[in-house]
Amino acid sequence: MMNLPRSSVSKLVQDLEAHLGTKLVERTTRFVTMTTEGVSYHERALKLLADLEDMDGTVSGSRSAPKGKLRVDIGSVLANQILIPALSDFQHQYPDIELMLGVSDRPADLISEGIDCVIRGGALVDSSMKARKLCELDYVICASPAYLDGLRLPEQPEDIQAHRIVSYFSASSGKRFPLRFQRGDERSEYLAASIGISVNESTAHLNALLSGLGIGQSFGFLARPHFESGALVQLLPEWKPDNHPLHLVYPANRFPNLRLRAFTEWAAKVFEVVDARRNLSS
Repeated sequence: MMNLPRSSVSKLVQDLEAHLGTKLVERTTRFVTMTTEGVSYHERALKLLADLEDMDGTVSGSRSAPKGKLRVDIGSVLANQILIPALSDFQHQYPDIELMLGVSDRPADLISEGIDCVIRGGALVDSSMKARKLCELDYVICASPAYLDGLRLPEQPEDIQAHRIVSYFSASSGKRFPLRFQRGDERSEYLAASIGISVNESTAHLNALLSGLGIGQSFGFLARPHFESGALVQLLPEWKPDNHPLHLVYPANRFPNLRLRAFTEWAAKVFEVVDARRNLSS
């Protein structure tokens, strides 16, 4: 605490507001409350102070354990199937890190939302970000026996057109993603017609397939346990698109503090389990 008189604190806040050109607090005769801009500024200032403390500790050779808040965003199915089941180990190793886990399939803005890092799939196109590749995920085409009962199974990718499709669409653009097929040099894509269902959340997509709503393309690590139980059937196994890279991404201009470095190294080991390259060679 600064132990300053209230009048001095008030003057400092007013000077800061004048410098920023915006109000940070709303004042009445009885209450003082922070504005939306004030709350955002306060949260960013706390993060900067924490980063500065980490920088000092790193440069001075401090061996103190990482501590403080760490905000991580991740897609729903990756959080529920991989990350959350392993988090007790992270808590055991780093008990002083307060992990704030944002779980959603929507694209996140790391800078404006004050997010330390995201675990994100697909090609990296933003040069303002740095990334650590965690793994590659493979795709499979599948459906439930309940859906396939009495229907002709597809023998070629074009046979998919005769079926109902469970599609995935972007939460930000509303654009549906096509089913992709590859066998050697042969490549094709199929964008589902309007007949079927589209979802924009990965756990819901898997549940739609399990519920017999149609044929869809899912990650192999999700579908294989259901192949073994008989809840899903793999289709066209020889047609496999390129693997889906998964990265841990953080702003390039942000100092990688002790908390972020600890989480990055831990996550890299956790996601090894679902790496399609590792499973292929084993």
